[in-house]
Amino acid sequence: MAKNTFKIKGNIVDILAKNIFYGEIEIVENKIFAITKIHHKAVETEHYILPGFIDSHVHIESSMLVPSEFAKLAVLHGTVGTISDPHEIANVCGMEGIRFMINNGNQVPLKFHFGAPSCVPATIFETAGAEINVQDVEELLAMPDIFYLSEMMNFPGVLHGDKDVLAKINAAKKAGKPIDGHAPGLRGDTAKKYIDTGITTDHECFTAEEALDKLKYGMKILIREGSAAKNFDALINLMHNNWENMMFCSDDKHPDSLAESHINALCARAVSKGVDVFKVLQAACINPVLHYHMLVGTLNVGDTADFIVAKDLIKFDVVQTFIDGKMVAENGKTFIKTVPIVPINKFNCTQKNSNDFALLAKNNQTEIFVIEALEGQLITNKLRKAATIKNGFLIPNVAEDILKIVVINRYFDAPIAISFIKNIGLKHGAIASSVAHDSHNIVAVGVDDESICEAVNMIIKEKGGVSAVSKNEKIILPLSVAGLMSANDGFKIAEEYTAINNFATKTLGSTMEAPFMTLSFMALLVIPSLKLSDKGLFDGESFSFIEKVGLA
Repeated sequence: MAKNTFKIKGNIVDILAKNIFYGEIEIVENKIFAITKIHHKAVETEHYILPGFIDSHVHIESSMLVPSEFAKLAVLHGTVGTISDPHEIANVCGMEGIRFMINNGNQVPLKFHFGAPSCVPATIFETAGAEINVQDVEELLAMPDIFYLSEMMNFPGVLHGDKDVLAKINAAKKAGKPIDGHAPGLRGDTAKKYIDTGITTDHECFTAEEALDKLKYGMKILIREGSAAKNFDALINLMHNNWENMMFCSDDKHPDSLAESHINALCARAVSKGVDVFKVLQAACINPVLHYHMLVGTLNVGDTADFIVAKDLIKFDVVQTFIDGKMVAENGKTFIKTVPIVPINKFNCTQKNSNDFALLAKNNQTEIFVIEALEGQLITNKLRKAATIKNGFLIPNVAEDILKIVVINRYFDAPIAISFIKNIGLKHGAIASSVAHDSHNIVAVGVDDESICEAVNMIIKEKGGVSAVSKNEKIILPLSVAGLMSANDGFKIAEEYTAINNFATKTLGSTMEAPFMTLSFMALLVIPSLKLSDKGLFDGESFSFIEKVGLA
């Protein structure tokens, strides 16, 4: 059988040597056999050959695509590998969910590097569908398909020496695999104590001062720019002096934005901000490979032939993507085929009535707690606002943009958690989602109980999805895989998501750029300040309930 041998010429980018020269790369089978310099300088008319991009922290599930469909879109933008935390599906389907992600990802060329989820459930203050215990983590870390311990979100457990938390950290140390962090807002001695346990990265910094604190204590900082959380502008100037200890990630990327761009867009923005291109590319292409011991080539002789061809080093428009010596994308066309799958799920709650969402006012109540959602952030503010009461029940005040938010246990029937939220901006109807970090119960926001109920029941009927309803129209994007992902073509899902997002903003009036992505984080208790789980209203700073729902 003939070997897969070919040669490619262009301006070759040697990132670590900070050098660009015109040359030829010879590929034999799936490896780089030779790199030959033809001219010492780049040729202006030629394209650039460089290592592929790495998303150094991403939850594939948040794209609403299974890994094989995520790959079809990502390779168009030069992504050749990911550091993927299957935490979301693990919260729903446990070990079966993690195996599903690995098996599906292994059927396509993109190099997914999965981690062992460290916090399933994320907290004891919510209802999840599964638990990943210390023994499960040890089993996962022993697998060659698992490359690291995923983000340790239980930072209070780390700081207070929780025995199970420390056992998971020690299991990763014993396995010789890195440990990812998640410590929003930790500074000074508290950050040092967290880092000293062996946790090596953080993607949750939202100020340069916080990131510098963590860099000082030896932690690597990931600049995150996803569909909801956007920290690029706050952190990018740190790359001038700290590029060797920084990476890029998306964390959570919805399908519409993944269809448009990926890590390549962050490289373009960084260069436009005046960051040296070699520093940018080291963060995007090299640092993750070295830190996580990824099975990804970095454009050296003997490496697997994982590289991209880009038009320039300014916009980083990708012409071709190669993985293991095979072209997987060219000029906006993907060559990755759809993989047949059998969905897995866990969805056991029943249809609701509109009066299930009524909230009785307390005696002499004049104020309510309100979650203030923030554009481009996972953090929220805790507000107190005047209560609006009708016939003894607390109701939304649409004129003041104070809407009702609810969280419904999707794993079994239970009383519904109800509160209020500001800045979603709906003028009509409701939106709902079964993508609700981290336990993925159903979360909904609306202007009235009838609309909320209809949006929620659409999701229950489909056993997962995102929905939106107005007085005259209703839309749902079903998510049959764990209520998180679709088994359908990724490009089609990107179009359908764009349509429902536009419906929420243009028809229902949401003022958020990505209301469904923002909504999905309103039940994420490990990010302060105020969130709502299926068990009640939760203060992320004191790590305790403000208002608790009694569960059956």
